[in-house]
Parts: sequence; C-alpha cells; structure tokens
Amino acid sequence: MELEMADHEYDYDVLVIGAGPGGYVAAIRAAQLGLKTACVESRETLGGTCLNVGCIPSKALLHGSELFEEAEGGHFATWGITAKPKLDLGRMMEEKTKAVGELTGGIEFLFKKNKVTWLKGHAAFEDAHTVKVGPSTGSGQATTHTAKDIVIATGSSVTPLPGVDVDNEAKRIVDSTGALELEEVPEHLVVIGGGVIGLELGSVWRRLGAKVTVVEFLPQILPGMDEEVRKEANKIFKKQGLEWMLGHKVTGAEVKGKGVTLTIEKAEGGDEQTLEASHVLVSIGRRPNTDGLALDKAGLQVNNRGQIEIDHSFRTKVDGVWAIGDCVPGPMLAHKAEDEGIAVAENIAGQTGIVNHDVIPNVVYTAPEIAGVGLTQEQAIEAAGGDKKKVKVGKFPMMANSRAKANRDTDGFVKVIADAETDRVLGVWMINTLAGTMIAQAAQAMEFGATSEDIAYTCHAHPTHAEAFKEAAMAVRGKPIHM
Repeated sequence: MELEMADHEYDYDVLVIGAGPGGYVAAIRAAQLGLKTACVESRETLGGTCLNVGCIPSKALLHGSELFEEAEGGHFATWGITAKPKLDLGRMMEEKTKAVGELTGGIEFLFKKNKVTWLKGHAAFEDAHTVKVGPSTGSGQATTHTAKDIVIATGSSVTPLPGVDVDNEAKRIVDSTGALELEEVPEHLVVIGGGVIGLELGSVWRRLGAKVTVVEFLPQILPGMDEEVRKEANKIFKKQGLEWMLGHKVTGAEVKGKGVTLTIEKAEGGDEQTLEASHVLVSIGRRPNTDGLALDKAGLQVNNRGQIEIDHSFRTKVDGVWAIGDCVPGPMLAHKAEDEGIAVAENIAGQTGIVNHDVIPNVVYTAPEIAGVGLTQEQAIEAAGGDKKKVKVGKFPMMANSRAKANRDTDGFVKVIADAETDRVLGVWMINTLAGTMIAQAAQAMEFGATSEDIAYTCHAHPTHAEAFKEAAMAVRGKPIHM
C-alpha cells in the first residue's frame, strides 16, 4: 500500500529522455504495458539521428544513387537496356526528405495512439526522479517533471576531428548530416574515415559522379569486421572507383574559395603532404550525448568514453535511473537500441527484458552490402586461446550461387564460423547484394544455438541468394555441393 501511495507522488511512471530508436521504442512499449509515460525530445520531429539525419535518409540516397548508376552504365547495359539518365539532384533530395517525413510523422502518430506525452525541449536532471525540460529555442519557459523511473536514451553525435572544422552551412567541410544535404555533386570528395558511415556516403556521391578518396588511419577499412570481409570489400570498392589512402591521418583542413586543402601524413608520422578537394566529409566515429544532462545531480558519472555504465538489466548505479542505446557501452546501432528499449520498458514493468548482446547483426549498406553477426574468425580463434584447430570455417562464393550467377551479380561470399568440437555457430559474415537481409537468418539461428549442420540441413528455396548461406554451412564440415 505504501508503494502505491508513493507512486502517485510522481507525474509519470516512466519518463524517457530522447526519442531516437531506443527512446521512442522504450516509451511506446512502456505505455503498452500500462505505464503513464512521457518522452523528452528537443528536435522538431521524433526519431532521433537515425530517422532524421542518419539511417533513413542515407539509405534513401543509397537506393537512388544505385538506380542512377545502374541506368548510367551498370546492369542496364549488361542486360541490353540502353538509357541516358539525367540526374536531378534536387528531386532525389526531395524524395529522401519525403521518406523521412513519413517515418517521423508515423512515430508521432504512434505516440498519440499509445498516449505517450511528448515533452518538447532539452532535459536536465534536478535529482534522480526529477528533470527540468528547457525549450529547444531561446523562448519559452522551462518545466519540471517527475517520474518513478527515468530512462536515458540520448544517443550519440559526430566525433569532431582536431584541425578540421565542420561547417554544414557552408557545405565544404561536412559531417554525415551535411553530406546528406549537399546541393551539388562534389568534384572531389575526401572522406576522412573508412568505417561504415564514410563508405556508405562516399558510395552515394561516387555513384552520382564524384571522385572519392577515403583517408583511413588504420591499414585497412571497416575496423572491427572480419578480416576476409574487409579485404574483399577493399578490392570491390577499389574496382568501383573509390581511392584509398590507408594508414594516413588528416592533420588539418583549410577552406579556400570553393575548395579545401588538406594536410595529411602517414599514421606513424612523417612528412606532410597536401590533398586538394572540393568537399570533405568527416566520419571518424560518434560519441555519446551525455553532456548537458546534469548527471551529477542524479548521482551519476560517465566513464572515460563518456558512456553511462549499466548492468545487464540496463539499470545505472542509481535506483530508478536506466540507460540504453548509444550512450551506454556497446555498438552504436539503431536495432540494438530498439531491442534495449523494449527490454528496459519490460524490466521497469516488472517483466523480464533481455537482449543477447552476443547476437547483434551489423550491416554496411554499400553495394554490395556487408553484414556480420557474432564473432569474426580472428575473435573466435582468440577466444579459443589461439588454437586455430578449435575453430572450423565454411566459405561459399557468390559466383557459385545460381541466383547471383543468373542476375550477373556475383561479387562476394558467405562465411560461417563454428566451434570445431560442438559445431555451434560462433559467427557469420557475408558480402553480397542481399547481405543485410540474409544476416537475419544467421542471427535467428545463433539465437537458438544452431549448429552449422542445423543450417546445412534446412531446406532453402532455389534459386535464391540464401542458398549460399546453406552451402557455407555445409562447407564447415567440408561438404558443399556446388564447389
């Protein structure tokens, strides 16, 4: 009885700070579970970075640019189709913006449907159960709100690079947000960072006619991914026209009229060189959005990476304060945040919310796509104490896949990594046109503890790209049919 009376002291049962993929999902799920819920968001639209200036607009431009390249001289010509496309960049941008508006508006509809209150503004803690919400603009009064449970889901923002000042308004040196709003196709785009965002956006502008040079500090692109996949991607993208400066770092950039002069040196140091570009994209990573929350007033601090530490249930060290998504340790992925949003809401409601962080797929939406889940081959061997015999690997090339061959689209492969003794699948990595969709089967199989034999003896429709996954699983035991 005392708990019930205490609950009535709060304005809300749950208050979520941030309406990105983690926050808005947490808010909707909490409301579905019967909890009085509010969500604080400072943007004019819901959906966070992902829907507004990240995942969604970038995928729209990836799709549009792929269509343009195919018509200009790609697969259209292969299939005897003659076309002379003309790029209307403004129209392409309008379609991207339309898609974003439809999706962000959809979340606003879901908030209303589920009776989630949208508190517009910036949130800062007053104490562990109280936040002050200030207006997003310079006008308006701040309001104070209390909740029994508060979920921090503030996401992340672009990591700055010393010596390279981003100015999205001037549109010469831009971050990922600015790269989605360019009003002209760059003559020469230099991408600083060979990770997912840099390769995706670099691919967009290369297809539309830009010369693209990627400068990466490490000796190989796509850090963290399986080494064979990284090497294959390097080879394919180089063939497509991306130029690499691997093992190099940018130490400065100066805008001069309609161009940018970059100073570059080798990663280990050495003589500087200059590189001229029309545009520069800074994409060296992202950092948690934890500044401005007044976490200390709630009794919280961040770690040395600016993240909020949590336990397996997403609780912080302060009772009643939870955290999910990009502002906590782990991969900065929208689907990870979404799953955590559901789980944290269920935990708050007294249910059991669980996310298996060992089975979080990762996708690069280039052409071909790149995807992986679980351990890389290198990580699997390291986990086995360095004993390569404890790890079995099966690999199947797309050039031997019937559907890929029929489509004249045979770049890439599928790779299955399994425990040599138990045959349990430890990781799956692939690079092919449909990798982003195909990886879902791998994730589901691993979630249920599948062996490579389980996958190998599951009937796959013919002819499909997914048969390459089946054959790779068969190859773990050395018995693929079609190679």
